Amino acid sequence: MLKVGKLDSNMLQKIVIDKIKYKRPEVKTRAGIGEDCAVIDYGKYECVVSTDPITAAINDIGRLAIHISCNDIASNGIEPLGITLTVMLPEGTTEEDISMIMAQAGAAAEKVGVEIIGGHTEITAAVNQPVIVSTAIGRGLAGDSQSAHNMKPGDYILMTKTAGLEGTGIIASDFEEELSGVLTDEELVSAKALLDQVSVVREGLIAGEIGTSGMHDVTEGGILGAVWEMCHIAGLGCQVWKEQVAADPVTIKIAEHFDVDWLRLISSGCMLIVAPEAKTERLMAAIQEGGIEVSCIGQVCEKEKGLYLVDGDRQIEIAPPEADELYKVVK
Repeated sequence: MLKVGKLDSNMLQKIVIDKIKYKRPEVKTRAGIGEDCAVIDYGKYECVVSTDPITAAINDIGRLAIHISCNDIASNGIEPLGITLTVMLPEGTTEEDISMIMAQAGAAAEKVGVEIIGGHTEITAAVNQPVIVSTAIGRGLAGDSQSAHNMKPGDYILMTKTAGLEGTGIIASDFEEELSGVLTDEELVSAKALLDQVSVVREGLIAGEIGTSGMHDVTEGGILGAVWEMCHIAGLGCQVWKEQVAADPVTIKIAEHFDVDWLRLISSGCMLIVAPEAKTERLMAAIQEGGIEVSCIGQVCEKEKGLYLVDGDRQIEIAPPEADELYKVVK
């Protein structure tokens, strides 16, 4: 029996991706480990498409459904234009429940500047809590999409905001009563407020204008999972310096309480940006001028040197992502 959460990389390759045999010549970036978006050739333009589900959150599901797919488009340096939502709801759902979900989605879409262009809404016995699958679409000039295939040894790895922020917000929102004995009232409010930062569209567009060696929205698998996926795409290694990875103190407290690894906790709102050395300072300055926290957390190296987390005197090998740490809490 398979574990809850995303399939691990080897299984995903073997039983999903390897089954996709037919290839269209118009597809410039297709399904692959670590690839968040497909890129399709439309002559002068290219269409960028990404789809993602929200399955582990309840209270903020409408808002998160917009951000997760739009973030993937932005990780290509492209502005999201339209989004569709497939909303599957359990028996017992009320009109007020649906109205709340769509009010969240509508407000988030307006904030990002993306139009909800269609979808499907259904009450079904197939789910026992709300599930939303969103598909976002963006358009850029041919060749504008950023790609981890452009990574090179010596490039720096930048990270925006703080690790584990989405997971922190979800846990704080859905387990408020349990955490009331762990966090102060102010810390609990602060933890839930982290969900206000889950969009990476702004930093994605800022970085896309300057040019990068690839970007990756940090979702399931957390910071270390995203680093592994980018290096897998590029066929390279890296070092990640743990002391440089920013984390909110409330994230650390929640992670310790639930015994989860905040470096592998779902982190929508964080963007990994791989920057050539010549552009690193310019990229960091532009992102900071946009009012977004950014830090340099590591460096790309040759594949033969491996993928390691440097924690003081220790070097810990970075393993492929498995089920997100959130699923240890949301069971």
